[in-house]
Amino acid sequence: MITIKSAREIEKMAASGAVLAGVHKGLRDIIKPSISSWEIERFANKYIEEYGATPSEKGFEGYKYATCVSVNDEVAHAIPRKELILKNGDIVKVDMTVNLDGFESDSCWTYAVGDISPEAKHLMDVTKKALYLGIDQAVVGNRIGDIGHAIQAYTEGQEHMGDVRELIGHGIQPTMHEQPNVPNYGEAGHGLRLRAGMTITIEPMINLGTWEIITKEVADKSWNYYATADGSLSAQYEHTLVITDDGPKILTSQDPEFDKDYLLS
Repeated sequence: MITIKSAREIEKMAASGAVLAGVHKGLRDIIKPSISSWEIERFANKYIEEYGATPSEKGFEGYKYATCVSVNDEVAHAIPRKELILKNGDIVKVDMTVNLDGFESDSCWTYAVGDISPEAKHLMDVTKKALYLGIDQAVVGNRIGDIGHAIQAYTEGQEHMGDVRELIGHGIQPTMHEQPNVPNYGEAGHGLRLRAGMTITIEPMINLGTWEIITKEVADKSWNYYATADGSLSAQYEHTLVITDDGPKILTSQDPEFDKDYLLS
């Protein structure tokens, strides 16, 4: 079932999103060569708890952590690991969901570790632009397919990169995964029609090579995650947003100047 959110509910989700955005902003100073990916998890836990919120992923379907930390060819759902030391030139995706007073927010960001290659920087730029191209299609009267089509036409049609199919965006609130599904590919004019008050995530995962992914296990076989099938780099950016009569409004913004046209008034 898809629920239409009230102004009060949207404000509460924005408060949750502000906590989550604060974690991401703080990670800009944490992520650097020689730290372990576990330090990302530790920082996120501490920050979320200090703001009176809880990390929704922890305990969800057996998951033990506040964050998913995926490095280089790891596409998504990799766990934070004490033995995984970040190196100069890596790119790292940090994905998390926050609950504040019963209201959810979800966002992923890709970070450069030290000095990265031009190819890695271009991948990050393309993926972030793809997110905003998708957000621009999240307007009343458009359809779900318009979002995915905008992302796919740019990333695959123009940039010749791989647009991951198996992992997609989704509705959010009252739980972190709700209907509708929001693929990062699709046909314009197809799918569910968008209405004011719907809250969704858009989260393109873009690979330098093939769009195909494979499943891998962590060393102790306690968890499966996804990686690119050809070993190429992967990036992801994700925002939680609400569809309004005044256009899409981002609830997890980290940069009010960059996002000035997408903020709640």
